[in-house]
Amino acid sequence: MNDGSDEHGLRGRLKERGGRGDRSPLGTWFWDTDRVLLLLTFALIAVGLLAVAAASPASAMRYSGEQLKITPLYYFWRQVMWVGVSLPVLIGISMLPVDLARRGAVIGAAGFGTMLLLVLIPGVGVEVNGAKRWLGVGFSQFQPSEFLKPCFIVTVAWLLSLRSKEEGLPLTAITFAMTALVAVLLMLQPDFGQTIVFATVWMVLLMIAGTPMRTLAAFFAMAPLGIGAAYLFYGTARARIDAFLFRDPNEAEGAHFQTDAAHATLTSGGWTGTGPGAGTVKFGLPEAHTDYIFSVIGEEFGLIACMVIAVLFLAVVVRVFVKMLDEEDGFKLLAASGLATQFGVQALVSMAVNTGLAPSKGMTLPFISYGGSSMIALSIGMGLLLTFTRRNPFLLRSPYVTRWGAAS
Repeated sequence: MNDGSDEHGLRGRLKERGGRGDRSPLGTWFWDTDRVLLLLTFALIAVGLLAVAAASPASAMRYSGEQLKITPLYYFWRQVMWVGVSLPVLIGISMLPVDLARRGAVIGAAGFGTMLLLVLIPGVGVEVNGAKRWLGVGFSQFQPSEFLKPCFIVTVAWLLSLRSKEEGLPLTAITFAMTALVAVLLMLQPDFGQTIVFATVWMVLLMIAGTPMRTLAAFFAMAPLGIGAAYLFYGTARARIDAFLFRDPNEAEGAHFQTDAAHATLTSGGWTGTGPGAGTVKFGLPEAHTDYIFSVIGEEFGLIACMVIAVLFLAVVVRVFVKMLDEEDGFKLLAASGLATQFGVQALVSMAVNTGLAPSKGMTLPFISYGGSSMIALSIGMGLLLTFTRRNPFLLRSPYVTRWGAAS
């Protein structure tokens, strides 16, 4: 005889599984995480796979030779593999407790910062296209600066959040020294684009942390002086700026050739594009699958598709900042805002280079460009961002609901 006890047994547990009452680790994560932000991330990853599939034949042809023949979809299948590795990383990190995520990021900042120094040691760092940015051998090469970005941002956010607890600590000076050290190491590689990202995020975090206007004004005044010094004493920056501002029509290769080729590819498809696989201008584009993948999207899927992608990036940044408007935890506010800023700045710089609005910087488009280091590092950053934006709505009920409940 069924006395209804099964409603409280297996059947009852099955009903709760997947519902708002599911308190399993996966159920808690699903209901507490920002599902809109997660959906936007998945959309960018899906767009990235389509874009790499479109760009892969051009890059395969460019890097094939007499001794090495690369199949047309080689980079696409490798990107599928990197996505398969990255998604569990993203989900796993997004499930971490906030304190554990913070500690892991601080440890990661120390570890990857040390690796950033090792890159510059002769015989240790791997040089590719005239830049020493990689560690490892063959298949296992990775770029420490990509992994340092999210960890560094969380570490700086944690230090600045201590201001309310330890007012006597020179936290602005400490974070300035950290940022300056990273900038010097990056420029020695050389990697001027990443230097701009680190410096921009640091300035944004200072503003959000409530740094006095006099201090902020001093740092802002240093910016044009720093750019001028880079132009005078930093050959890589001078070469990029000169190539961008003073074009030599007889130059066959170089920074302005790359941006011109990117612009030509971007606009060749018009508003709706030539169609998947039908682009031809992309075969003259250097680094079609990485730095200039946005141009390939413009040729094969059209300028409308490019605008949709730009809106997706903007939606990610706006979503985070709007959600942080009522955040009371200073560390979570700074960490989430910094990670969103890094994501937006990197996307903005990459799209500006592809459209010819900025000199070539070797900046990948987040979640869209090909690359194992970039994909895994971005997944770490997005996982941390989902951790710091995660909220349980039942813990933050409106005071009006509480009052009405008490009155009844």
